[in-house]
Amino acid sequence: MEFLKFISAEMETPVSFGWYHFMCLGIVIAITVLFCIKLRDCSDKTFRFITLIGWIIIVLLEIMKQFIFTYSVENNKIVADFQWYAFPYQLCSSPLYILPFVAFMKDCKLREFFTSFISTFSLFGGLVVLIYPNDVFIETTAINIQTMIHHGLQVVFGIWYAVHFRARGGIKYFLKSIPVFIVMLAIAVLLNETLGAHIVSTGENFSMFYVSSHVENHLPILSMVYTAVPWFVFLLIYIIGFCIASCAVYFIMYGIWKLVLLIMRKVNEKTAE
Repeated sequence: MEFLKFISAEMETPVSFGWYHFMCLGIVIAITVLFCIKLRDCSDKTFRFITLIGWIIIVLLEIMKQFIFTYSVENNKIVADFQWYAFPYQLCSSPLYILPFVAFMKDCKLREFFTSFISTFSLFGGLVVLIYPNDVFIETTAINIQTMIHHGLQVVFGIWYAVHFRARGGIKYFLKSIPVFIVMLAIAVLLNETLGAHIVSTGENFSMFYVSSHVENHLPILSMVYTAVPWFVFLLIYIIGFCIASCAVYFIMYGIWKLVLLIMRKVNEKTAE
């Protein structure tokens, strides 16, 4: 009970672009730069080991999050009430399921599908929350720490993966991420229309990937599309939109790194002179 009280300690809810947000952004940027410089050409063994460590951190923090959301102390008694809206199967939850494939598989064509997904769709999901985390900040200190570490690692790994596999980068590499996204989305739809339909009928919220036909979408832009077209059309627009957004993020980041390498090469040439 004391442990539950400890991890449920509260703080003033952070705000977007406040001190806590900027501190987390700074840490993520620093770690990303460090990884891209020091580990851009690391061995596959090191690459898989770091991926495994990152996955373990994400899993442990997710367990803590679910524990906090499920259990509470009322009248000096522990009460359990699972919060279905926090079920860990959203786009941002994808590293929980994808990173083990990367960590335990040696370099091969199949693994490229997973590493590409981390550098595209997962990176996009992490960036959105890291840049504008307003909806994910709450009063619980541990949850605010968890969400920034989780989404921060999505960004760090997404950019680092792209840099590490820069020789394979390009449109063909990006296209390998789409089948992974489609499979994960299909699982989300299946969960929403089976388990989710029952859960929603009891008055609780359940919308994995925010595409449930039983729960209205509340995300910016998507919410307008959801109410304007039939659900199936919304789903198609959702898929196309996320593919375009993830592709854009990947190639912008890929282009920036190419520019950085060019500048570094020019500086080294001048230094050599």
